[in-house]
Amino acid sequence: MNDSVILTTARLRLRAVTLDDAEALFEAFGDVDLMQYWSSAAHADAEQTRTHLETRMTDSPENMTLAVTWAGDDRALGTVSIMPRKPGVFEIGYIFARAAWGQGVAHESVACVIDHIFASMRARRIYADTDPDNSGSIALLERLGFVREGYLREEWETHIGVRDTALYGLLKRE
Repeated sequence: MNDSVILTTARLRLRAVTLDDAEALFEAFGDVDLMQYWSSAAHADAEQTRTHLETRMTDSPENMTLAVTWAGDDRALGTVSIMPRKPGVFEIGYIFARAAWGQGVAHESVACVIDHIFASMRARRIYADTDPDNSGSIALLERLGFVREGYLREEWETHIGVRDTALYGLLKRE
């Protein structure tokens, strides 16, 4: 994917994540409660976050992970990832440090990424895979117009055990 993509909103800037973001993003990835519904346990230190970012950046070059920052401040508040799954179909994922909660950052940045995927990446469908108990993520997806399309029992083996998953989708024509 194109690492030079920079997206902006009135308040935010989304740019390619770098290894230099590890310290700031450790605020999210090191948060035990926040990471409860993530596929892996909370990170022990910023170096583990750096390794995670490096893996994300090198294992799947077709994926794009954008760091979300305030306009005029380059410190990462969280990330939004875009993962092509088949022609016209993309998966999104996101995580935000608690300092960004309650300010509309997640809604604004994910909406911006959705617009970009539909407008510039020839997508017909975007979906997200979330733990059915992750009420915050589900509320965000529903506010953005996503519809629950499926429920897969015992889909993931995670640090908190075997978990179900709920699939939410959004079509371009919607």
